[in-house]
Amino acid sequence: MKHRIPFNKPFIAGKELYYIAQAVTLGNIGGDGQFTKSCSRLLEDRFHIPRVMLTPSCTAALEMAAMLLNLGPGDEVILPSFTFVSTANAFVRLGARPVFVDIRPDTLNMDETLLEQAITERTRAIFPVHYAGIGCAMDSIMAIARKHNLRVVEDAAQGVNSFYNRRALGAIGDLGAYSFHETKNYICGEGGALCINDPTLIERAEIIRDKGTNRQQFFRGEVDKYSWVDVGSSYVPSEICTAFLFAQLELLDEIRTRRRSKYDYYHERFQDFDQAGLLKRPTIPANCEANYHLYYVILPTAKTRDALMEHLNESGIHAIFHYVPLHGSTMGRQFGYQPGDLPITEDLSARLLRLPLYYEITPAEQDQVVSAVRRFLLG
Repeated sequence: MKHRIPFNKPFIAGKELYYIAQAVTLGNIGGDGQFTKSCSRLLEDRFHIPRVMLTPSCTAALEMAAMLLNLGPGDEVILPSFTFVSTANAFVRLGARPVFVDIRPDTLNMDETLLEQAITERTRAIFPVHYAGIGCAMDSIMAIARKHNLRVVEDAAQGVNSFYNRRALGAIGDLGAYSFHETKNYICGEGGALCINDPTLIERAEIIRDKGTNRQQFFRGEVDKYSWVDVGSSYVPSEICTAFLFAQLELLDEIRTRRRSKYDYYHERFQDFDQAGLLKRPTIPANCEANYHLYYVILPTAKTRDALMEHLNESGIHAIFHYVPLHGSTMGRQFGYQPGDLPITEDLSARLLRLPLYYEITPAEQDQVVSAVRRFLLG
């Protein structure tokens, strides 16, 4: 059905169409042109990341990260089950095994207190996921990783322009991955970026990204011709996409400020419901600066969540659940996981409902959402 108030709506915030026309005029729309480089520099400078490489998607960035770490058969990677499938696919496709840990009930992020008991002699990396743009407990995660000589890849798909202890998400681990999918805060339809915080990985990342060739070295005059030197793929985005993206990245703070006003609108109006125990609102720890990517509520029971979701959809409001935990999926069962293995993940994922939150949503539309929730909860 067509909803009067959609869950998400792509938007134009500034010079997106102008920059696309400029990219065409410059005559390079294939990739790694002016706008791709401008996006990379902006993200590097703003978030203090040694190197940012734009990719066609966050999935591509995660795949590059797994390849850079040489993950493969026999290796284990620790991650939350409450995440999108790309987090696991990035290394499972290379033969590595996922080791799922439960999440914290406050932020829905990986429970860092469970990490050490999940580590074995086969563990090679930790993939924390910053849910809703709220930072995981990265100080603890990094300390555990260094203690056990493990690599850390931040899945910061939802975390562009969010911070943990004043450090940008994606800039803390050895590697990080961003998403610019149309459902994210900063968009270009499909797009992503690999954040490289370990400079020793930069040269090989260039090669993997460019189909396994040393073409970038050739362009810089470091070799007299380029050739196939490693395994790689085509991880370079279209210049059309990055031209659109650059216009959005120019407005990093303006977009976040606007999203915060819409987040706060919900948060204030649901305070009484929270205090009455009718729902639970999101939590942002004091040491985290959010980008206000999502607004969700957690209902008392899964049955209540499903009924409210149906009520809102029947009212023309598109509200949806989020991840179906990976450990309970067909693939998860193939790795030996069973229902009950991660009780907090299973409980919260069944009770969580995401509400419409996008750049152009109006206070009147948000009032309709709040009123519909109120009608359901209070009868």
